[in-house]
Amino acid sequence: MAEALRGVGVSHGVAIGQVRHMGTAVLEPPAEQAPAAGAPREQARARQAVEAVAADLQARGNLAGGEAQAVLEAQSLMALDPELLADVERRITVGSTAERAVYDAFASYRALLANAGEYLAGRVADLDDVRNRIVARLLGVPMPGVPDSDEPYVLVARDLAPADTALLDPGLVLGFVTEEGGPTSHSAILARALGVPAVVACPRATTLGEGVVVAVDGSTGEVLLEPSAAKQVELLQFAAERRAALAASSGPGQTSDGHRVPLLANIGGPAEVAAAVEAGAEGVGLFRTELLFLDDSTRAPAEDAQVASYRAVLEAFPEGRVVVRVLDAGADKPLEFLSPGDEPNPALGVRGLRSLLEHPAVLRTQLRALARAAAGLPVHLEVMAPMVADRADARAFADACREAGLAAKYGVMVEIPSAALRARSILQEVEFLSLGTNDLAQYTFAADRQVGSLARLQDPWQPALLDLVALAAEAAEATGKSCGVCGEAAADPELACVLTGLGVTSLSMGPASIPYVRAKLAKHTLAQCERAAAAARATDTAEQARAAAEQVLSGE
Repeated sequence: MAEALRGVGVSHGVAIGQVRHMGTAVLEPPAEQAPAAGAPREQARARQAVEAVAADLQARGNLAGGEAQAVLEAQSLMALDPELLADVERRITVGSTAERAVYDAFASYRALLANAGEYLAGRVADLDDVRNRIVARLLGVPMPGVPDSDEPYVLVARDLAPADTALLDPGLVLGFVTEEGGPTSHSAILARALGVPAVVACPRATTLGEGVVVAVDGSTGEVLLEPSAAKQVELLQFAAERRAALAASSGPGQTSDGHRVPLLANIGGPAEVAAAVEAGAEGVGLFRTELLFLDDSTRAPAEDAQVASYRAVLEAFPEGRVVVRVLDAGADKPLEFLSPGDEPNPALGVRGLRSLLEHPAVLRTQLRALARAAAGLPVHLEVMAPMVADRADARAFADACREAGLAAKYGVMVEIPSAALRARSILQEVEFLSLGTNDLAQYTFAADRQVGSLARLQDPWQPALLDLVALAAEAAEATGKSCGVCGEAAADPELACVLTGLGVTSLSMGPASIPYVRAKLAKHTLAQCERAAAAARATDTAEQARAAAEQVLSGE
């Protein structure tokens, strides 16, 4: 029997191919001193390298579009951080070369992030990637990255920087395996957007030999080493059967006994609409509006520009439902015109709705733009606020929607445990809930979504997380309102059945996952889903919850 590694499957499909490792480099420049008289020249070199890397990241984001664009633009802003650049210039003034000053300044900032709580610690990989790109440019050496190969391969890395993942060629990269990262990390989200089978948080992945043949199952998280020819045929046949079943599955999301569960798409802007429509999305369950705001971190986009972007999405779903999340800035998506610069832990600070309520003109303009974009269209527009903690937050957002003359349903995201616990109270102010399971897991377990070693606590099958989902869904049912899920939990076909059994009324996910979820739901009755949900909640671990639900769904 072939040896196997096991990680966390984050993107469906099977890939079989030879291992190629992501290039790595020790980009630590020598600790040599520069002549004092040369400080201005070294500072100029540093500034030019920083600006060039920031521009490159921005260009990569523009080319990639979608989810990747938001991630890469955040990295570009990281490169241009004025405090970091000031530290670099200070170090040059006291004798460091440009490359050494960059290395040491980033090392200092890296230590601060690593010790600032799990959420910010997860940004260390992004920071390291920015540092390496700047130092490589200063040293005049190529930046290691995706291997150069004419033959398709399975990419293996300790972790993948967003700039690398965003531009992977699915024609060459059959799948990827990383030793770090989590089920809701940037790499996992981008893998799903690409439709590339992927496994993350896989121990010993980087010990795999170059050229070794592996079979990667992005559904189970299993990585088989040197599978036999018969096993390869079996895996490929199973994958083909699964694709055929998906192709045969069409129409609206529903259980086998006709219980409707609308399947919606998570998108970042107009560029992702085509993929959502092709996948059969019944609408949009999460329209992230941050991309439009990340084009220029110093000021909000003009109202007319917002109207054009929003209308392009709304027009794609006539008679459909489009749920728009207002700007979610802060934490790993800082904007100069909104985000405080001196927060010790931005993830627990002024982000999401908190930031918008401190800058009401920004919120007012966005709501007014949404109202204008929807004018005259038959679309069912719904607008929701991120990072809502209690009824007071919900009331403030509802008041802002009414004051802007927004003729749409308004609701809130449930990402903070307090919102799930007090869902009935919050629903006195708004018309729907949308569970953001990525952040809800992060805040429930104090476990950053980017940290691979905490993957166990980021697993959406955790019974405590299912309990919070159940609380929110029960509150919505009791008040006659809706409760959807727009986190990555909805993309897991088995978990989608459990969420349906918990009373969730709609599921929103990356477009590539919609056919898998549609096909799975169609095989089971609502009663089976309810029994699977009850079985999962009766366990103590994520692994037990999944096993218990799968046992019910398989009819054992």
